[in-house]
Amino acid sequence: MSVVSPDLIERLRVRLEEELKELDALLQQTAQDSAPVELDQQSVGRLARMDAMRMQAMAQETQRRRRERGPHIEAALRRIEQGEFGRCTRCDDAISEKRLEVDPTYLLCVNCAL
Repeated sequence: MSVVSPDLIERLRVRLEEELKELDALLQQTAQDSAPVELDQQSVGRLARMDAMRMQAMAQETQRRRRERGPHIEAALRRIEQGEFGRCTRCDDAISEKRLEVDPTYLLCVNCAL
C-alpha cells in the first residue's frame, strides 16, 4: 500500500506520463543529430568536421541518457498502478514526499540512498 497522498500520486503520475511523452518526442527529433559525420574533406574543412564530431558525441550521450530514463519512468508508473509507489525497495520504509517531488522515480529512501 502506498504511503504517499493520493493527490500527490496523481500529480506525479501526470508528470511522469508527460515526461515519457516528451522523452519519446525528443528521441525522435534528435536522432538525426547522432547520425555519422560526413568525412569528405572536399565538402567540409577539418575544424568543421571536428566540431561536427564533437556535436555528434554530445547528441549521442544525450540520446543515451534519454533512453536510460524511459525505463525508470515506466517502472515508477507501474509502482503507482500496483499501489507500491513511495516505498523504499531496500527497507520498505516510506520515501518522503519531498524526495519524490524532486524525482518520482527514486527507489530508495534517504537513509538507504546514503
